[in-house]
Amino acid sequence: MKGIPVAALVLGLAGLIPFLWGAANVVWPPSAGLVGSWLPPMYRGTYVSLTYGVVILSFMSGVLWGFAAKANGARAALGYALSVVPALWAFFMVNGQPGDAAMNLAAGFAGLLILDYFFSLQGLAPRWWMRLRVLLTAVVLVCLAVPILWE
Repeated sequence: MKGIPVAALVLGLAGLIPFLWGAANVVWPPSAGLVGSWLPPMYRGTYVSLTYGVVILSFMSGVLWGFAAKANGARAALGYALSVVPALWAFFMVNGQPGDAAMNLAAGFAGLLILDYFFSLQGLAPRWWMRLRVLLTAVVLVCLAVPILWE
């Protein structure tokens, strides 16, 4: 992970914890009981992955908006328009049965990686951006595959 600022890498990896937790709860249901009754059901199993995934897609829309703000004219307008797609995708598509919602969320993260690449090609993202985003997205997609395949 050469060239990625340590803070960005550590925080990015820490951001994977809810996805890993959700996948672990699906693969080994007793793991959800390890936190006792103090953690509500929406923070266990597939629901934590879905809820947190919607938050992260929305957050990433804001990140892309920031990249678009570095551009001018039509390039900026296109960047702003593309930057809202992940949040809108999460809002409209992540619903229904958990497995279906996880499939749509995974598609949203795959699409986000394409948008990350677009902004990177435009020179609007940091040079290390794609190294970090590929790593994080790969883990998220593996974690989301668990409820897609198991539930």
